[in-house]
Amino acid sequence: MTGTVFAIEEFSVFDGPGIRSSVFLKGCPLRCSWCHNPEGQRSEPEIVRSPNGCIGCGSCERLAMKKDGRTFFTAESITGCPMGLLRACGERLEPEALVKRLLKNERILKAEGGVTFSGGEPLAQSAFLSECLRLLRGRLHTAVQTSGYADGESFDRVLELTDYFLFDLKLFYRDEHIRYCGVPNDKILRNFHSLVQSGKDFTVRIPLIPTVTD
Repeated sequence: MTGTVFAIEEFSVFDGPGIRSSVFLKGCPLRCSWCHNPEGQRSEPEIVRSPNGCIGCGSCERLAMKKDGRTFFTAESITGCPMGLLRACGERLEPEALVKRLLKNERILKAEGGVTFSGGEPLAQSAFLSECLRLLRGRLHTAVQTSGYADGESFDRVLELTDYFLFDLKLFYRDEHIRYCGVPNDKILRNFHSLVQSGKDFTVRIPLIPTVTD
């Protein structure tokens, strides 16, 4: 089993209690209009380009690969950009390898915080996430930041293994959720109910979007 990780942030203080290592898993079924991690939407590793500082020279596209009418950046595109705006995004890891990397800071994290899995949507890789949580159980405090969008069986499995949840309730009404997030929220509300009933610690987070959620 492998999972795809697109970032690991060490010594984070905004993703749960204490000082934490935050792991960002790739892939998300939602398409929120305000998404702040668009590089986490696609599930597979990819090369992404920052729009900031682009001079429009076209070097990256000349070195890209064309397939089915789409443009895919290559390793040559990364080195060919004179502004250094392209980077590889997404690394495939086995659960044991990821957990070994996280446990390098075990002494600090155990005393002050723990590990948080975010995304993307971490439940989109629920089997990989569950195995990582199982390997960390009893060693470090774990948290999952999630939109709650997953089938009930996957959510309940992760719920059992996780200490703390950061649950993003973006919109309550189904039609608005479809309009702004691309999917209905039936699964989300079902899983939020399970979380409330479980007695696990959690925090609800609502993004402040002008004219939408404010």
